[in-house]
Amino acid sequence: MLGHIRRSTSLMAKTIAAQPTVGASARRSMATLDRAKTVEDRERVLDFFAEHRATAVLRAPTGALAETAMDAAISGGFKIAEFTLTTPNACDAVANFRAKEDGKTMIGCGTIMHVGDAERAIDAGAEFIITPVMLPEVIIWCAKRNIVCVPGCQTPTELYTAYQHGAPLQKVFPGVAGAHMWCKAVSAALPMLRLNPTSGVDLDNVADFLNNGCASVGLVAPLFPADAVAAGDKDTIAANAKRCMDNVKKCGPFIRS
Repeated sequence: MLGHIRRSTSLMAKTIAAQPTVGASARRSMATLDRAKTVEDRERVLDFFAEHRATAVLRAPTGALAETAMDAAISGGFKIAEFTLTTPNACDAVANFRAKEDGKTMIGCGTIMHVGDAERAIDAGAEFIITPVMLPEVIIWCAKRNIVCVPGCQTPTELYTAYQHGAPLQKVFPGVAGAHMWCKAVSAALPMLRLNPTSGVDLDNVADFLNNGCASVGLVAPLFPADAVAAGDKDTIAANAKRCMDNVKKCGPFIRS
């Protein structure tokens, strides 16, 4: 009996010794999941937003349709692209476009609802994170890692709270009464904010927003009509993109301070 106990104890000791220590495992996990960026990475993303000022925001029923539609928006002039997690296989699209655009277009991921979503998006290659609502835990997680997070906010209080938590850009979502004049009033009262409305903006009023207190904008349905996306109608989407970006370019870059 004593010999059996000794043998069991010896086997257990060998098994434990063969396993990685908790500290080593945790370090590997952090290296895999953190995906921390440098300050230079963060500034590059913010400079890119300031230069190009408009994001193509895409929701699609399939991953294949999403990639076709986004190709069309990019060919029409968009330099910032956002795939939302409501699209099947959105992270695959993020990875594919990061590889093929190779820095020519900045690729991000939206409809991020928790830190786990943010981790998946960053692992896929997303260069920025968008949330539909104000999620302090996601903003803080991103801020600690020099990842640009643009959280969805509806009121001046939410916008300022997002800024306090570390969001360098703040998404105005959904559209608000007063549209660009609302943005003008809020940005005048709270000049530290960098507003990015992503609802109520269309192909023709985009300059009204950019010239009245908004750092950048997001284009959703006006750029990507549901019927054009479903039909794989690249010509319509590319024409929408060109019309929008022609108006954006007239406004010039946003001057970061």
